[in-house]
Order: sequence, then C-alpha cells, then structure tokens
Amino acid sequence: MRTLILASNSPRRSELLALLRLPFEVYPADIAEVPAPEEPPVDYVLRLARHKAAAIAADQPGLVVAADTTVVDGGELLEKPADPTDARRMLQQLRGRVHQVYTGIALLDADAGRSYDAVCCTQVPMRHYSDAEIDAYIATDDPLDKAGAYGIQHAGFHPVEGLRGCFASVMGLPLCHLMVGLRTFIADIPGGLPHRCQGHLNYDCPAYQAILGQS
Repeated sequence: MRTLILASNSPRRSELLALLRLPFEVYPADIAEVPAPEEPPVDYVLRLARHKAAAIAADQPGLVVAADTTVVDGGELLEKPADPTDARRMLQQLRGRVHQVYTGIALLDADAGRSYDAVCCTQVPMRHYSDAEIDAYIATDDPLDKAGAYGIQHAGFHPVEGLRGCFASVMGLPLCHLMVGLRTFIADIPGGLPHRCQGHLNYDCPAYQAILGQS
C-alpha cells in the first residue's frame, strides 16, 4: 500500500482521517489561501486543495490527501477571523441563519500520474446563541483558527442546530467523499467507516448512504 500523506496541520483533519484506520503521515502544505476575484466557492476550495496536494507531492512520495474549507454566507466568504473582533462579527452575522460550508478534497499520486478531487457543500443552520455565549466562546480562542469563526464540534458552544448534511465536512474533511476517492487508489480499505464516524461525532448522519452508494 502506498504511504498516505495528509497535507494539513489541522488536528481536526488528523482526527477524522484516523477514523479510516489507514496509516498516514502529516506534512502540512504552506500555500497562500486567497480567493481570486469573482472566484466561486467551489472553484476556490478545489483550487487550494489541488495546490496543497501538488506542493507536498513534489517532495514526498506517496498518496497525498489535501483539503480546504470555506464558509459562505449570502455570497460572502468567511475565512479565518483576523482577531476576536472579527470573530464576533462573523458569529453575529451567522446567528439564526443558514449558511453553506464548502470543503474541497484532492488526492494525488504523482508517481502514478493519478488524481481525484471532489467538493462537499453542506447547508448549516445556526442556532440563536446570545452575545454572552459569543463572548464566552471567543474567550476560549477556539474560533480564531477556523473558517467562519466556529467549530461545529465545540461541546461548550455547540453553534449548529438541525444539521442534515455531512458533519465531518463542516469540520474540514468529508470522510465519505474521501472514501469514494480512495477506492480508486486503494483496494483494501477497512469497512465500517460510517459507523465509526457517526459514533465518534455523536451524529446520526442522513447523507452517508447516498454518498457511498449504499442502501
């Protein structure tokens, strides 16, 4: 089996990738993450994921897994907040609204000259949290390294209510989409991923069967 390489320093992506039960190494990709003028979110996250994969594949042999996530509200891209004030602005903007999270994934085996990419778009409904809850959450520093200034998995803040899409994608790595891609590169992938993912995230996923082609 080719070595699996995660082109990210995100602990959340490492946490999720480990659920596949495939050995992997971590080599973060350092590229500029700036949207081009008028670039659609789908194109943006795919471009960054592909560039991250290519940057690592140039130096590390193996099958590279890269991803990029962005939050979109009313056509506005909400990247990682610049500071606590910016985080507060984003959280107040998203409160009580439904926005979209786009995560692009790219798989690249440079030696074999093969690649795969996909995008998962999830509709994310936010609850009506209070300003006091926002301030308490910002005080944890958790929102400062996350697109849209929130972590869906944060137990204290739990900003999302009524999600009906891919929880893992909102965290930064849509595992079922990744599994579909990995099947084109790896013959023997451990089974049971949906069960492990749902148990780990404590989430009853309504989307995995359609994505994985299961009944």
